[in-house]
Amino acid sequence: MTREMVLYYTPADSPNVAKLKSVLVRMGVRIKNISSEQTGQTIGYLAGLPGFVQMEACAEEGTVGGSDACCNPGLRGSAPPIPCEVLVMHNFTSRRMDALLLNLRRAGVPKIALKAVVTEHNSGWTFYHLYEEIKKEHEAMTPPSGHAG
Repeated sequence: MTREMVLYYTPADSPNVAKLKSVLVRMGVRIKNISSEQTGQTIGYLAGLPGFVQMEACAEEGTVGGSDACCNPGLRGSAPPIPCEVLVMHNFTSRRMDALLLNLRRAGVPKIALKAVVTEHNSGWTFYHLYEEIKKEHEAMTPPSGHAG
């Protein structure tokens, strides 16, 4: 079986990063820290899936550097900064996912609102696109606070 991996993005070095990483290490899960420079890369590339290659940022609009994907604005290799933590799980069974979430809670890691699983469907998306999608889903499922209903 392929080893479990977590793609983890955090906008700033929060005090919870060490707790989160210690849980992952204890569980034998590989951690791939995603930097703000990597959010324009595909999930498949970041997760090490076969057939996915690193995308280069385009120098100029309309430049064709051997690959049309390079100059597609949606596939640039760089993206705007993400303001919150994002946790993307790869190769987890539902039982192991439950164990991970339980262990994070027990370790005192505050709930990470934006979580996802690598799928065939989202592996071609950029990390930033995945963030936008799970943010929309989270907002749709979270009741607005302070509004009379």
